[in-house]
Amino acid sequence: MADRHELEVEIVAEDHFVWSGPAQAVSARTIDGEIGILPGHTPLLAVLGDGDVVVQQANGQTVTAHAEGGFFSVDNDRVVIVAGAATLDPASAGQGAA
Repeated sequence: MADRHELEVEIVAEDHFVWSGPAQAVSARTIDGEIGILPGHTPLLAVLGDGDVVVQQANGQTVTAHAEGGFFSVDNDRVVIVAGAATLDPASAGQGAA
């Protein structure tokens, strides 16, 4: 569970798990444009556009996943990204619980 100054992030595709872990910030492309999420953000449900989801981990490392469509949900410092298709950037492999 994330502490009060962190987000708990989970990224899944419709057919597989992609990544999860604590984070300081998350940014993604929605159909309305780029969005950035920090701890304490108000609840939100958005439709994802095609593009990168960038997670700034609590340890300072960055995880990037490419997502194609889906949904982006924020509630109580929990960010859940359910993409139609998603792949973890090879440079991000091994960072967090992939």
